[in-house]
Amino acid sequence: MSKIDEEEVEKLIQDNPHLKKYLEDIQKKMDRPDFYSQVPRDVKEEEFPNLIYTTKGVVFIHMFQTRDMDAVEYHAIAPILSKEEEEKRDVIQDRMYEQAHLYKGGFIKTQDRLRKAIKESIDEITEVDENAGGKLGKTKGGKIKVTSVEKMDIEYDITKQIVGGGPLEPFMRDQYIEDIHIITGQNVHLIHKIFDMVKTNIFIDPVWANRFSQEFAEKIGSPVSEGQPIADGTLPDGSRVNIIHSKDVSLKGPSMTVRKFSETPISITQLMNWGTFDTSVGAYLWLCMNYGRSVFVCGETASGKTTTANAMFVFIPPEKKIYSVENTPEVQVPHAVWQQLLTRSSGPKEGHIDEGALLAAGLRSRPDYIIPGETRGIEGRVVFQAMQTGHPVVTTFHAGSVTKVIQRFTGHPINIPKTFMDNLDVVLIQMAVERKGKRLRRVLSIDEIEGYNKAADGIMSRKAFEWNAVDDTHIFKSNRNSYILEQRIAAMAGLKDPTMIYEEFDRRKLILDRMLEEKIFDYYEVVQFIWTFYREGIKGLPISI
Repeated sequence: MSKIDEEEVEKLIQDNPHLKKYLEDIQKKMDRPDFYSQVPRDVKEEEFPNLIYTTKGVVFIHMFQTRDMDAVEYHAIAPILSKEEEEKRDVIQDRMYEQAHLYKGGFIKTQDRLRKAIKESIDEITEVDENAGGKLGKTKGGKIKVTSVEKMDIEYDITKQIVGGGPLEPFMRDQYIEDIHIITGQNVHLIHKIFDMVKTNIFIDPVWANRFSQEFAEKIGSPVSEGQPIADGTLPDGSRVNIIHSKDVSLKGPSMTVRKFSETPISITQLMNWGTFDTSVGAYLWLCMNYGRSVFVCGETASGKTTTANAMFVFIPPEKKIYSVENTPEVQVPHAVWQQLLTRSSGPKEGHIDEGALLAAGLRSRPDYIIPGETRGIEGRVVFQAMQTGHPVVTTFHAGSVTKVIQRFTGHPINIPKTFMDNLDVVLIQMAVERKGKRLRRVLSIDEIEGYNKAADGIMSRKAFEWNAVDDTHIFKSNRNSYILEQRIAAMAGLKDPTMIYEEFDRRKLILDRMLEEKIFDYYEVVQFIWTFYREGIKGLPISI
């Protein structure tokens, strides 16, 4: 159960004075919120949602809507330092910098290690004294006296400034955020996984917006200035950042977009549970991944392409070697043998390495599957070279239909000969759609590429699946007539009669149906489940099929 019981709620309130104060303030205006460790999706359907959920550490999120509000709002509840705490923080932080060269914890290479070093330094510099609240005081040994609450607040504040997202830190700790939209002089807006677009209580003050955008640009290793007003980069957690700094370009002042990186991928069964596609589509993709078919996951920006692609990788047999190439690290693969490579565009020009060069290098390392994170331009030629040499490829691509995919790959600048297009097996189109007032992500179609037709001078394709918007279902249009299942997969599965592949399709669909019935949605549980099937067969599964 994702709802937190009353006893645990009381402990959270007592352990977090900032949460206690917030509750005292809002209870003058509304009922006390329900507390959750995980947010149920159906809470969005409530007329006036009112809940608080936990994140990492001392940050809590309040989602609510009252009768006099037009939409749900997002309020981050985090420690805010008093003037006395700020004074103590400044002294502690100065002491940390002075003593940094004396740190005995070894060389700091990662953000997690830096967070740990900050905590250890604060432990060394301070002494907890519950009577030391308020005014700055020191012990005989020179340590700074703080209460346990002051220490917690100061540690959070120093950590968020040095390692985290500064005023954006609550969002960086929230697993339910997809995108963060920052415009100077406005409240930050978010794309929330449950509540869609919401306004937050974090305001971007024009007084410090310039300094903040420059500091954030330095965190991603791509400084901005009036002369170089646009920066793109990646935060240590993998989140993608775009900053537009100059007021000449961004008229209201610095603006920024952060696309959050999810530490744990969303599972294939969770996507089916949400209706992104059904178990028939899941079973089809399972067979495609199992038997080395090349799949392009296509759609518009923020349509969930990468999420779907990451979820599919669980279907690749566990013993296979994976080789991924990306500009920013978004691909997440559960396999033990996974060579993860990134392009390099910073530093001297002669040291830059593009996606095409890494893909070419990958062909020499003999991987079983090649995963270019996203195919955008001329590196698409190397992608098709990989497929021609027998390497299955899974990649994402910006296109709204199979026709657009073919046009873009056979046109400038990629210029793939039409006769090469039959190296691609499957094109999946996914979009963010509006249905009955709700914003949904849906697989709209799956098309099978049959090959080049010389007489028509065109690429022949066959519709495998199509989304029915009227009743929100997926129709298996090529059921018992699938080119990929019968002509490309059946023989590899050792079937003399190609139509027998549908028995295997039905078996895997049944497995996925049962997984949904048993609510097996956790990513790592799904990985273990599918890989048990590969190793031990259907009899080894922990549920009856």
